[in-house]
Amino acid sequence: MQRRILISGLLAASAAAFGLPALAQGSWPTGKTITYMVPFPAGGTTDVLGRLIGAKLGPALGTTVVVDNKGGAGGSVGSEVASRAAPDGYTLLGGTVSSHAINVSLYPKIGYDPIKSFSPVTLIGTNPTVLVVPASSPYKTLKDVVEGSKAKAGGLSSASAGIGTSQHLSLELLAYKSGVKFNHVPYKGSGPAIQDVIGGQVDMMFDTTVVAAPHIQSGKLRAIAVTSPQRLASLPDVPTVAESGIKGLEDYSVLSWQAVFVPAGTPAPIVDRLHGEIRKILAEPEMQDKLRAFGMQPADMSTAQIAAFQKAEVEKWAQVIKAANIKAE
Repeated sequence: MQRRILISGLLAASAAAFGLPALAQGSWPTGKTITYMVPFPAGGTTDVLGRLIGAKLGPALGTTVVVDNKGGAGGSVGSEVASRAAPDGYTLLGGTVSSHAINVSLYPKIGYDPIKSFSPVTLIGTNPTVLVVPASSPYKTLKDVVEGSKAKAGGLSSASAGIGTSQHLSLELLAYKSGVKFNHVPYKGSGPAIQDVIGGQVDMMFDTTVVAAPHIQSGKLRAIAVTSPQRLASLPDVPTVAESGIKGLEDYSVLSWQAVFVPAGTPAPIVDRLHGEIRKILAEPEMQDKLRAFGMQPADMSTAQIAAFQKAEVEKWAQVIKAANIKAE
């Protein structure tokens, strides 16, 4: 009996020494509620995805998943809170290209490291942007746009939903790789920005397919190029930026993305279980349809592949933000 007590004590001490919660050793999850942190206000894409996943993940794990919105600083505020949570499998975070790739270079201090402070669980999906011009624009190809910007003093004007957004950084990556200057015109949101493009007050804009597609289909906007590595099934006749033949743009790619993270140090068995359960949820036809309704392309990566993808994204946007001298609002 004393020997069994001693062994149990040694095992408990060992788990504590390596930072492994006792619950992680086989009894996770219990009936304890899991918090799905969304670092953006309610109603946005990250929030909706969190609620859709949480509603199915809770029953799959035999517990309850609640969404907690903590918006601010492009996702940095809620992400910092999540980074300090116990790594016990009871805190998930809906991370994005902003919170987990861009903000570390955009803001002077965000309070967490997007790579070291978290472990990736699942890449939910990606969403490219599409370059559009007014229907009345003389520009029909990306080469036309680039040559037009070279010829215009200050460059062609390009709207965005705000400084540091995927729309803005799509433009800055184009400028960085092509060596051509453009005149960035930030707005407070995509709505007013794209209306001014339609009206001809601004020459062009990169925007998500969710926002731009209806105006392309109605004939109010002309699609010039998509920022994904491959053409989109929803816009099969629109070439990619990389297909333009312009020197320097051969590997151009901009993908907004949504993912699920947990605090660093969360035991591997828990990460693996979460990864497997969320993958099953995302593979359901209903969820696939909803992802496509958001203009998202479903993704299926291992946790190691997500980590490599995220690292490359952090490095890419650090270069672009530094080269363009972009400062957060």
